[in-house]
Amino acid sequence: MAFLKRRKKKTTFQRASDGSMTLMDHLRDLRNRLLKASLAVLFGLMACFAFAEQIQNFINAPYCDFYASRWDGEGEFQCDFNVVGPLDNFLLYLKIALFAGVMVSSPVWLYQLWAFIAPGLHKHERKYTYWFVAVAAPLFIAGATLGFFVISKSLEFFLQLSDNYNLTVDLTGYFDFVTNVMLLFGAGFQFPLVVVLLNVIGIASAKRLLSWWRVATFLVFLFCAIVTPTPDPFGMTFLALPMVGLYFAAVGFAFVNDKRRARKNSELDDLDPDQASVIDETPSEILEPEPGTEPTAIEPDSGNRREIRRFDDDAT
Repeated sequence: MAFLKRRKKKTTFQRASDGSMTLMDHLRDLRNRLLKASLAVLFGLMACFAFAEQIQNFINAPYCDFYASRWDGEGEFQCDFNVVGPLDNFLLYLKIALFAGVMVSSPVWLYQLWAFIAPGLHKHERKYTYWFVAVAAPLFIAGATLGFFVISKSLEFFLQLSDNYNLTVDLTGYFDFVTNVMLLFGAGFQFPLVVVLLNVIGIASAKRLLSWWRVATFLVFLFCAIVTPTPDPFGMTFLALPMVGLYFAAVGFAFVNDKRRARKNSELDDLDPDQASVIDETPSEILEPEPGTEPTAIEPDSGNRREIRRFDDDAT
């Protein structure tokens, strides 16, 4: 007994790609993906709440290590911060857990975001997006690490100026200060990806990008002067030099990409867009019938003839 094969049901990705989804289907898909992303962040927050104290101690280390190295009192050194309300420390733990939970759950919510946007992209655009995400994550981590290093060194310099005062730093303000600088440094390291994107989509060639190096260097130092937390030139230089180096690395990638693109289009460069295509007028070979075979007449289809005659009769 033969069984009929059931037709495979299209996935949500396929339905979104071929345009068979309605507006309400897209909205339902967006709702489901937002729900999944929110649940992932919530579970990440709950998991990271148990490590909030360790994360806080790591962020507080530059401030506490400075005063611990200068401690000359009796007993064990205790790092003091100013807390305004009784719930400040608990709320800070929640903020730390949320901050860490977003990073831990990033593969889930980034995938949900990608799965919603990807059906509207072409195949080569999806390939570029894979490379963009693969490079953006390490660059962001490198920038955030550099930001933490700059904070630890700049704090050591500026806290020395407060030796004559009893300085107590606000706990929540210190955490916001450190994390904001780390985020800004991480975002600054995404600058070369913007340069690469301009070249990939054809807006700027490698030669043009190289000619902009003075303007780019000035904008990089201006950006670093604004986002760095200290007025001294050292923190600004620590961020500006890697960004300028990454800019020239992006220009080098643009030269390689332009050569690849020119090699691919080399055959089309010699063609005049106003020139008509050459038509091959060589007559094709007519095959002779095999010996011993006779041509057979093709009988017209009587059914079709009746249909044509009926159509003609109706038309008259």
